[in-house]
Amino acid sequence: MLPIALQQDEAKISEAPATPPSTAGMTTKVVKGSLWTLAGQVAPLGASLIATPFTIRLLGSEGYGVLILITLIPTYLGFADMGMSIASTKFGSEAYAAGDPEREARTVRTAALIALCAAIPVAIVVFFASAKLVTLFNVPEHLLWEASMALKVAAVTFVVNFMNQIFNTPQLDRLRMDLNTFVTSGFRILGVIATPIVIYLGFGILGAVTVLLVAALLTLAGHIYTSGRLLPELYSLTLDRTIIRPLLKFGGPLALAAVASLTLLNAEKGILPMLVSVEMLAYYSVAFTFASMAIMFGNSLVQSLVPSFSQLWSTGRNPELEELFLRAVFLNLIVLVPGLVVLAVASRTFFSAWAGPSFGENSTHPFFILLGGLLFIIPSYVPFSLLLSMGKSNLFAKLYLIELIPYFVMLYFLTRAFGILGAAAAWAILGTFNGLFYFRLTLPTMELSASLPTERIKWLLIAVLTLVPGLGAFSVLGMSKVTVATVGSTLAVYGVIVGFKVLTLHERTWLLKKLPFWA
Repeated sequence: MLPIALQQDEAKISEAPATPPSTAGMTTKVVKGSLWTLAGQVAPLGASLIATPFTIRLLGSEGYGVLILITLIPTYLGFADMGMSIASTKFGSEAYAAGDPEREARTVRTAALIALCAAIPVAIVVFFASAKLVTLFNVPEHLLWEASMALKVAAVTFVVNFMNQIFNTPQLDRLRMDLNTFVTSGFRILGVIATPIVIYLGFGILGAVTVLLVAALLTLAGHIYTSGRLLPELYSLTLDRTIIRPLLKFGGPLALAAVASLTLLNAEKGILPMLVSVEMLAYYSVAFTFASMAIMFGNSLVQSLVPSFSQLWSTGRNPELEELFLRAVFLNLIVLVPGLVVLAVASRTFFSAWAGPSFGENSTHPFFILLGGLLFIIPSYVPFSLLLSMGKSNLFAKLYLIELIPYFVMLYFLTRAFGILGAAAAWAILGTFNGLFYFRLTLPTMELSASLPTERIKWLLIAVLTLVPGLGAFSVLGMSKVTVATVGSTLAVYGVIVGFKVLTLHERTWLLKKLPFWA
């Protein structure tokens, strides 16, 4: 279906603007783009929900834990692109807003070269040190060789993924998230479906990781083709020496921040097998994967907000920027709270049916703790995106570096004392603090404090309180008919209050017109 979808859009994507594009209707574009991005994340997740139980049962909890570990190790090296994925989007968006396609194309190519020069040496080190690395994470002896070979393949995959995050820039600049979704999610879904198949055929963990590499290569080919149709100037070999310094000045702090943040936000997954067991890592990973259903909503906004904020900021459209910021925050809060309630109520039943009774027993309580952190983390994607668009990447580097030692101390003692629950608590505490801090940095910078709609916030809090009876029924009765009826009723009341008290008449009308974004 991917080639057909791209062929249908060929006439649209081949039209690159020669003049600065209009920023009119930016909120509409962001909502459409975010919904497309969200759909592109939900679709692979849906495929994963079907395929992962087969993967778990074919590999066993121990083998599945090793597979998770192998795919996680390269994520600790996310700094190796020197921040070029976000830098490419920011500076490419500014060139697009100025109506300069040649500068936009040179920005993408220059960012890709910088990322390659930085990432390839790191990948080489991981490739040749793979045997030593897997022994550091308590991998069972009978899986050491396979884990080592799988890590070599993963080292190549993570370089290809960096290129994917750069060569999709022209799609992000134009907020063509539909195209980005078709390319990225299409091949990702194929990879997810193929994973249990190759394991069943006897290729094990190594075969599963190889499938991810093939999916990444196909995705890269798709991004280069699609972005080239949007931006024909992309198909050239010239670079822009003048943009190297701004890219590095912006991306360098991001790379430094990535070293710290990837360690901070994934450290519990490394600590668990060291202090507890690989099996506990498998239980935690299932809880974290389910929690990621909420994280997807925040991530879907970031991909649209960074180019949108960058275009508005670079052209001095501060009133539109402020309006977009406030609407994005409210959209987050309005959707997030009932979403977390549904996830909490459905979690234990889902874990037991999806991965087995042992996962329902061991994954549910850490999942509840993770949800508490998500309540503050998800809305913070909005100020996070704004700070990036304003070029304040150094703030994140300073914050994460300061947090490193205190967080590791907290994580170590909480995990040692409470096991999987302690690891989840440490992650939630860190995310909550960072989320609140992003808002603390943003509000004074944009002078938004006086513009905050206090009356609407009051009604949103009232709406949230109406959800309490449903949670009370769940805590007492568990998953039952009474619980389902109570939760359903409170969600309906929540929707009425939000619709008529939180949203303005203009926003209700706008949503009714714009939510069918596929029309």
